[in-house]
Amino acid sequence: MEKIYQYIAQKNNSGTKSEPTAVTTSEIAQALAIQRSNASKDLNQLVRDEKIIKTDSRPVKYFLNQDMSEEKYVKSYKQEREPRKKQQPQHVQSSFVSREDIFSNIIGINGSMKNAGEQAKAAILYPPRGLNCLITGPTGSGKTYFAHAMFQFAKANNVIARNKELIVFNCADYANNPELLMSHLFGYAKGAFTGADEEKTGVIDQADQSMLFLDEIHRLPPEGQEMIFYFMDHGTYSRLGETGKHHSAEVRIIGATTEDPNSTLLDTFVRRIPINIQLPSFVSRPAFEKVDLVKVMVSHEAHRIQRTISLTEDVVKALIGSVSYGNIGQLKSNVQLVCARGFLNHMHEEQIDITIEDVPEGIRSGLILLADNRGTSTELSQNLESKLVIQPNEDSLNIQADSYELPYNLYDIIGDKAELLKSDGIDQETINHFISTDINVHLKSFYKDHGFSFYADNKLSEFVDRKIIELTNRIYTMVTDRLGNDFQSNFVYAMSLHISSFLKKLQLGEKREVNDNIREMVTAYPQELELAKEIQQYIGKWFNILIPESEIYYLAVLLVSLRSASQVGRIGVVVGAHGNSTATSMVDVVKQLLDIEQVAAVDMPLDMPPKIALEKLKQAVLSVHEGSGVLLLVDMGSLVTFNEKIQRDTGVFVRTIDMVTTPLVLESARKASVFGTSLDDLYESLKNFHGYSLDLLPTTLTENHLPKAILAICASGEGTAVHIKKMIQATLNKKQMTDIEVLTISAVDLNQQLSKIQQQYQVIATTGVVDPQLAAPFITLENFITQNTDELIDKLLLNNQKLISEEPLSFNEVETKDVCLNYLEKNFTFLNPQKLIAPLLQFTEEIMDNWQIPRKEQGFCINFLLHAAGMVERVVLQQPLTVSEDEKVGLQNNSEYEALHLQVTSLSRVLNLNFPVSEEFYLLELIKRQEKE
Repeated sequence: MEKIYQYIAQKNNSGTKSEPTAVTTSEIAQALAIQRSNASKDLNQLVRDEKIIKTDSRPVKYFLNQDMSEEKYVKSYKQEREPRKKQQPQHVQSSFVSREDIFSNIIGINGSMKNAGEQAKAAILYPPRGLNCLITGPTGSGKTYFAHAMFQFAKANNVIARNKELIVFNCADYANNPELLMSHLFGYAKGAFTGADEEKTGVIDQADQSMLFLDEIHRLPPEGQEMIFYFMDHGTYSRLGETGKHHSAEVRIIGATTEDPNSTLLDTFVRRIPINIQLPSFVSRPAFEKVDLVKVMVSHEAHRIQRTISLTEDVVKALIGSVSYGNIGQLKSNVQLVCARGFLNHMHEEQIDITIEDVPEGIRSGLILLADNRGTSTELSQNLESKLVIQPNEDSLNIQADSYELPYNLYDIIGDKAELLKSDGIDQETINHFISTDINVHLKSFYKDHGFSFYADNKLSEFVDRKIIELTNRIYTMVTDRLGNDFQSNFVYAMSLHISSFLKKLQLGEKREVNDNIREMVTAYPQELELAKEIQQYIGKWFNILIPESEIYYLAVLLVSLRSASQVGRIGVVVGAHGNSTATSMVDVVKQLLDIEQVAAVDMPLDMPPKIALEKLKQAVLSVHEGSGVLLLVDMGSLVTFNEKIQRDTGVFVRTIDMVTTPLVLESARKASVFGTSLDDLYESLKNFHGYSLDLLPTTLTENHLPKAILAICASGEGTAVHIKKMIQATLNKKQMTDIEVLTISAVDLNQQLSKIQQQYQVIATTGVVDPQLAAPFITLENFITQNTDELIDKLLLNNQKLISEEPLSFNEVETKDVCLNYLEKNFTFLNPQKLIAPLLQFTEEIMDNWQIPRKEQGFCINFLLHAAGMVERVVLQQPLTVSEDEKVGLQNNSEYEALHLQVTSLSRVLNLNFPVSEEFYLLELIKRQEKE
């Protein structure tokens, strides 16, 4: 950032006082040889720090802020980065405690968040060392943000030293491996396991005298909970491989969960967390808080583009109504998408006026959903004007960053791409279509990386085997390729539950006959029927079992239901259960997974009179009735007696099933939405429902019977990957394993080819320069070439992932050289590795220095050096890689190409070889991939 500031200062001084020389993001990136996105991020930070000024023109230009001299800036820059002096002991500071209230910036702190804020402050300030806390609330309700606020409050009030950091640990990453969990939490001793060559500390050590945030704490296995509560009690612990508790630490622990702690955590663990902070769901917040949240989020976006943004009343209502299970996190993503689309449509106007026409269809439907809730809609209208206008510097709204803040300026990307496309002569309509797609990709990728979009998938895996989910994803690809994308968003969830349910029936020997009504109905949908036959055969091939032909008709009905836009006349479902939130919890799961609204919950505390419970059930029945009757699911047999009374008083046909469970609610809601289902048919099918669990099924049902394959990935698919293939193939031949194929693929083509490979093969492992993120072990290239290939194949075939090292190894520069030299000597025929290793290592290190890749990234060093060695051998053999003319042109227009070409030219002189542009293309691909990581 300092280099960027100095460059702008130098440029400005070269101009006149009245017309200083401006710079652009691209110029900065090229001049300082840094990634353009990093340049954009740092430039915008300098703007926020008021060190520089930017224009509203396109491309954006930057000037030095003349109000702050260079000397003053450099002084402040150094002061900000000087290490803070060691914090004095707390008893010395006690007289200076200011009780600064960070929580006052949180929306709703005097409303729905008031109790949470008071609990948090009390827990932090409670003498002598505070209290451990548990934050509960639905996905996206702000648990992570609230934990950070607690930490900042603790620092502001000198409870924790100012130089400490909040240590975050996601328990889900280690849910099924207690030993790995223990090693990450508490560290391990030297010799604790193979490869433990030295002692390593854990996150407890890092959090000493600070705060540890345990996210998704409900995913801790019982052993992990016992480890944590022993530490809570005694403050001492042992590392993996040690006997006795030799270490101690003082750590404040905050946990977070979306689940009911009383049902997911051990009682002994819950008792040790005295404060449970419950965060409200978005839907339960009052209207004025929802509006304030929209204001704050739009203020973020106005601040980013330094322009006024206005939203009509309908846009605000659509944003609020579009929030389903995602809560504040979902609202944030929707606001970003709407503002980005509005900016694209009104880019050249002084004010971004967003109307309902600028809102994507998926979010616009929130207006319709809100209209169904008259109370909320009326309350919002009372808190909204016809137009909401947000200024770019509206300080009163306490603009604040959170965990859903984009790490780059999306608007710079939009503006620059629009200018680029316009200069190529592309019409405005095409530009808008292209960039709209790009906006969706950016935001979807960002929220996917935050685990936001995977919430429902994680929930689904609690009911359905992951192999069925993987199968359903492939079916979804098959279906959309044939019938288009006109399917509901809950396709994967509904299809997964359907497949799991009928496999369970198959295991229990239950036969399902097709009635004439279903046969007749399906004949009107020939496309769905034909595709259902293919899906039936695909499922049979996947599990190596015979799927009865009757299932074809049920699959066809499901396809019709999931494709149909009309959902009129569905069967309603009401869940009634004793307890403060039992029914609501089950219904929330259904809504999150299936995106179904005709499901209602009635919670009945044990002290609720039966008369009131009956009235609540009747109201719920009326709220979900769409003309086809209502299924009532209750937890106790006594509630079955309400059936006739409800039917008589409401005039709605009702059937009742007792002993309700979450899987039963899921199956009921799924089938209630299926096209053509009657209430009687639904009732009869559910009486024999046995859940989704496949624990009792033959192992063949949970195995993938596609041909096995190992995937080797390198930049081109023709270099290092080919050498890896030869090594693996030699081992397979020696072991006479002809049923495993080794596939090579280019990292450039990975995204396009991966789905096709998965449809044809069961990938049991991947290795190479990039992790394709599959449900199979990924062995980094450096790990692969340092392991015994025979032993590695044995471990893969045993499916013993615990024995397969997926973590990158740690090398120093000498070890890196030795590893590469050893590999070259074994795998390259036409090179002299002893002479070639030095210039290749120098070439690689110069590349790393030029692109500011840290020297500690030895994995990249090995990948790049071995690829460069392959390039040399190919040129010697006059067999270089090839690329298309478009790729050549794209490379030469790339701002980073010139720097790479200079480095390659230097290597050419040393080796007296000429390297073609096609080889340079793949070198740059490796560098770009490292920058993304």
